Amino acid sequence: MKKILGIGNALVDELMLITSPAVLNELHLPIGGMTLISDDAYDSLNAVRKEYPPQRATGGSAGNAIKAAAELGARCVFMGRVGEDETGRFYLGELKRTGIEDRLIHAQGRSGVASTFITPDGERTFATYLGVASELRAEDIPANAFQDADIVHVEGYLVQNHALLSRIIEVARAGNARVSLDMASFNVVKENRDFLHDIVRDGVDILFANEEESKAFSREDDPEAALRHMAALCPIAIQKRGAQGSVAVSAAERVSVPGMKVKVVDTTGAGDYYAGGFLWSLVRGGTLKQCCQTGSILSANIIQHLGATLDTQTWDEIKLKVKEIMG
Repeated sequence: MKKILGIGNALVDELMLITSPAVLNELHLPIGGMTLISDDAYDSLNAVRKEYPPQRATGGSAGNAIKAAAELGARCVFMGRVGEDETGRFYLGELKRTGIEDRLIHAQGRSGVASTFITPDGERTFATYLGVASELRAEDIPANAFQDADIVHVEGYLVQNHALLSRIIEVARAGNARVSLDMASFNVVKENRDFLHDIVRDGVDILFANEEESKAFSREDDPEAALRHMAALCPIAIQKRGAQGSVAVSAAERVSVPGMKVKVVDTTGAGDYYAGGFLWSLVRGGTLKQCCQTGSILSANIIQHLGATLDTQTWDEIKLKVKEIMG
């Protein structure tokens, strides 16, 4: 079985359970929002980290998807950019622990960190420091980068770097690898729509989007019309519909899988884990329905836990369910 290679922003997730929203006011972070922060703002979080020691895990959209596929047993690779610092060493160590082959690019500077502050009412506020993670460039992708990959899974945040995404498509095509793209962000889709439309039409084989992203991409207000638009451009189009489940369309069939009724604790990584489960099933020869069902199981499990990491017992339970699906 060939490999699933993920490429995206290499971020370390930090989750901090804080006692009061006043902490966020002091940091000038809008409650419930996501703020990109500077070096100085990142340093200002040190006092909070000391008072509320964070739970840490590897993160980033593509990173989460690859982690999920690897936990199921896929041969996985991750490509991203980290700094020569403790955070970068942590990221590398976690890849090795999960059995993911690293093709990290080590650079001078700080690694990226996504800090999540959780107040007692469950509200989540995000402060993202991209660091060197955002400095991945087209010239970082050698001509043979994807020759051992069956699927190259790209996170949508890279769409903002047109030269980089174009290079990824070019190299994947040369290596006969299928390209999987998760749109990842409504705003990014909207701001880069024309370029993204051309890329999907000419070079994407598997396209993931939630309803809002698909509507922004297609300029259709109706989710069904948006899905048809996606499906007309690439071989497999998947529309994630949250609690309502997901719908996938290929040239041969349309599959609808209902959502699983679970208690939602934290939606972080839900779409990423869905993609990871879907791709794992796909490389194992799963049907479109089996791919959607596997993605749904992973997504339903991750939203019952804090953060985008599951414990060994939960993974054992997931593997039993997935085994039943795959036969």
